[in-house]
Amino acid sequence: MSFTITYYLLILTTIFTLSQSPISGSPHVIEFKSPNLYPESITYDRSAQHFVVGSLRHPTLLSVSDAGITKTIVSDQSLPANSSFLGVTVDNIHKRLLAVVFQHSDPSNCGLAAYDLRTPHDRIFLTTLFDAKSSTSAAGANDVAVDFLGNAYVTNSASNLIWKVDIEGKASVLSESKAFTRTPVPDSPYSSCGLNGIIYCSKGYLIVSQSNTGNLYKVDHEDGTGRRISLNKELTFPDGVALRSDGVLLVVSQDKLYYIKSDNSWSDGVVYDETALDSYSFPTSVTVGDEDRAYVLYGHVKEGILGNSQRERFTILEEITLESGRCGSIAVIIWLQKSFVMNRIVCAR
Repeated sequence: MSFTITYYLLILTTIFTLSQSPISGSPHVIEFKSPNLYPESITYDRSAQHFVVGSLRHPTLLSVSDAGITKTIVSDQSLPANSSFLGVTVDNIHKRLLAVVFQHSDPSNCGLAAYDLRTPHDRIFLTTLFDAKSSTSAAGANDVAVDFLGNAYVTNSASNLIWKVDIEGKASVLSESKAFTRTPVPDSPYSSCGLNGIIYCSKGYLIVSQSNTGNLYKVDHEDGTGRRISLNKELTFPDGVALRSDGVLLVVSQDKLYYIKSDNSWSDGVVYDETALDSYSFPTSVTVGDEDRAYVLYGHVKEGILGNSQRERFTILEEITLESGRCGSIAVIIWLQKSFVMNRIVCAR
């Protein structure tokens, strides 16, 4: 009898302890306030251990702590009028913040701005990325990734090309691969939005999403050669992408976060898991935080594009799956149950 009581006390203690710890099944929810920010992109600064978000309405970059405390780290009023920030990324090696600049009054003249990652976050350069096809529905410059040498790669959603901007700020077209235009584009509200999210892989290539076709592409970072990545299922309006340290690719869409892996350097890939997202809050970006945790930004961008709305609260939500190993209470309880059964058998003998 005493063993049974001890067993159940141990179970209750374990459940309570694990429910108070980060390894429970509860996701990390970060709510933050910033009037009319409408952030479109998110990245994680590991050195400062905070997130960085841009703004669809203002030339502003904010840091967001785990507790939702915000701080303006860049407010660049010297940019052209009606400018805002779309894609953002951290260049940890060269201590820079890279942000795609979008001009609402003149969409053809987008750009890439580089800022010192350290206070006071001075601007290092501003490079113009011109594209006559750019519009408010299809940005000429959208998202940005960076390699170990400080070269930045910027997607063009209007013309389906990728720019390369070197560490000094000199821009050139890296890729206008025919692969980007081989797939027919279905008629949809997002048919004008082509290449979108982009990430640099350490093996020397880029992975790029294309929103209007659902495709992913592998692009050589030196010669711009591109090819479509064959997947086991179709993606619906893929947007931002991120890469975990174990090689798993995270792709966010308006209603799902896809988990994709490849064992042949992305000649093809397998969608092995997905989680449902809140489409009303219009998720557009995903980043990887500490311990390879996936965080999705809910920036209400669709609402922000309309221009006549007001909002103060936004959310960064951790997305967890069974493979993340954060269902620790279940595993421990199963172990305790097995131990209990074995002990009962021994006692019976």
